[in-house]
Amino acid sequence: MVVHRHKRLRGRAAEVVLAAGVTLAVTATSGCAGSGTSDDRSPAEAASVVRGAADALARTGSARARTAMEMATGGTRVTIRGEGGVDFKRRMGQLLVLLPADVKGEDEHRPITELLVPGALYMKNRGAGVPADKWVRVDTTTLADGNLVTGGATDPLIAAELLRAAQEVTYVGETEVAGTKVRHYRGTTDIGRAAVSASAEMRGALAAAAKGFSKDTVPFDAYLDEEGRLRKVRHRFTYVNNGVIDVSSTTLLYGFGTPVTVVLPASRDIYAGKIAD
Repeated sequence: MVVHRHKRLRGRAAEVVLAAGVTLAVTATSGCAGSGTSDDRSPAEAASVVRGAADALARTGSARARTAMEMATGGTRVTIRGEGGVDFKRRMGQLLVLLPADVKGEDEHRPITELLVPGALYMKNRGAGVPADKWVRVDTTTLADGNLVTGGATDPLIAAELLRAAQEVTYVGETEVAGTKVRHYRGTTDIGRAAVSASAEMRGALAAAAKGFSKDTVPFDAYLDEEGRLRKVRHRFTYVNNGVIDVSSTTLLYGFGTPVTVVLPASRDIYAGKIAD
């Protein structure tokens, strides 16, 4: 039985998310059940396979990505979706994130372009008083959640790195994700331990998240293909911020090898003014 301990996030993470009309939180939803094929894989073997998922992605190079972040609090449930690509070798990615209308209280909101690089998150069409032609740069090592939820999408690089500390892993069975046969694993991870084991580029953000979440365990469901590549992962986080907030963060990876180009904005295009609350 997994016991969820509620912790209060602090600092810039809450400020950025609330300014975007998104209430922070994280709770993993269990993935869809596998087909239930028998397998005598031991827990130790299963954990080893899952912990190696980030390295398998780095060897692959790049992939297309879809994200979904479902937040539930006080009877209200919203889902934020994103789509883009990730270069796992260069540790860079780009997502187009769409906020649902009720998050902003508006009929529609232009998609937010997010650039993901080690230690930083760049956002365009951020709103909150930021000019439409300007970018906002956020130091993810200062965020209380390490950008696990701040941008409305868990950084796919971070999502994979979290699995380096996988524990209590069980093999659920075989199933399919987007037409590809995969193996479904379920377990928990520890953000603090993941920060220690993470690649150097990802360590700072995870270390910040470990402080914000007080090293709580995070349940996950991971789906790996025959080559050990992560095809889908769901993390569940829970925290307290004016009430209990649950977030299910899902990352879907496909189109492996598709080139991903990330061009960072020039310094003159980065907004240095005040962001509205």
